[in-house]
Amino acid sequence: MLTLDQIRAAPKVLLHDHLDGGLRPQTVLELAHEIGYRDLPGDNVEELTRRLTEGAHRGHLEIYLDAFRHTVAVMQTPDALRRVAAECAADLAADGVVYAEVRFAPELHTERGLSLDEVVDAVLEGFRQGGEGRGITVYALLTAMRTAARSLEIAELAVRHRDEGVVGFDIAGAEAGWPPSRHLDAFQYLKREDFHITIHAGEAFGLPSIWEAVQWCGTERLGHGVRIVDDIGIGPEGAVRLGRLAAYIRDRRIPLEMCPTSNVQTGAARSIAEHPIRILRQLQFRVTVNTDNRLMSQVTLSSEFHRLAEEFGYGWSDVEWLTINAMKSAFAGFDERLRLINTVIKPGFATARALSDAVVPVSILGSHHHT
Repeated sequence: MLTLDQIRAAPKVLLHDHLDGGLRPQTVLELAHEIGYRDLPGDNVEELTRRLTEGAHRGHLEIYLDAFRHTVAVMQTPDALRRVAAECAADLAADGVVYAEVRFAPELHTERGLSLDEVVDAVLEGFRQGGEGRGITVYALLTAMRTAARSLEIAELAVRHRDEGVVGFDIAGAEAGWPPSRHLDAFQYLKREDFHITIHAGEAFGLPSIWEAVQWCGTERLGHGVRIVDDIGIGPEGAVRLGRLAAYIRDRRIPLEMCPTSNVQTGAARSIAEHPIRILRQLQFRVTVNTDNRLMSQVTLSSEFHRLAEEFGYGWSDVEWLTINAMKSAFAGFDERLRLINTVIKPGFATARALSDAVVPVSILGSHHHT
């Protein structure tokens, strides 16, 4: 059985992580103090952590999302955004992540007068500072809120910053009643600009949301995508039948950015044991494993892999397969993806395997006893 420490030491790739969902509680307290934000639900790390994570156990996406009010409130100045982004990069590197795409919605960070461009500049600068010398590459995905009407503006913003570290565009927020096709002009613009698209779809709402994201909006990846399992039938003898949409997504290798713990907390899956990731992995969909919101869900990428290892008996070959899936699915250029797979990820897993296969712990090998 893989241990958490072993998994932490292996190189990992993260495609679905929200900047405003991953703050250090101590930082939230300090930033709130600095800007005079008095609405925090707790005044020490323990209490604040408890209150920011309690919504995660109520089985509903909207309740889960309430905690973000407080993290977003303290992310309204260039200094705060730089700090949060730098700490994000450092925390991910400490967890063994070698490549990450972290998403945030610039329109939520302009309450104190920052322009959208200033928001993006501050976050990108933070990623650079926090990642320096730590063996991690962190790029940004810009998210538009599907309940607002600024998606074209955010798409243009993303393309403006494409050479500074923004690698893609996303839409997020309440799914039901807010279909991605409402934002068609943004997606068409991104296509014309040869830019990358991922869409939150198939989490709180089912197959129509996934179908629209793929066939109308041209998404390259699906944020969550768990409900694709509704299009897969399993017969009494274990025979599997894929519906048209599921077959298309598998055939085209459309990546699923799966976030198991978060899906259980928002009610998208009943438990880790029953999470669709297991069957989707068995059917060789392009599955990837992600954190979603490290603070609210109290997870790391290593802890997500460890839970899957405990629940499904995943070993190194599974973790490596899922990691290479993620790297193949990243929005970095092809050369960069290939370089990371061949010079960082594969050698890193070879080392991890060798260390865990050692018959005697490496530490003992130093003392030789001759009979």
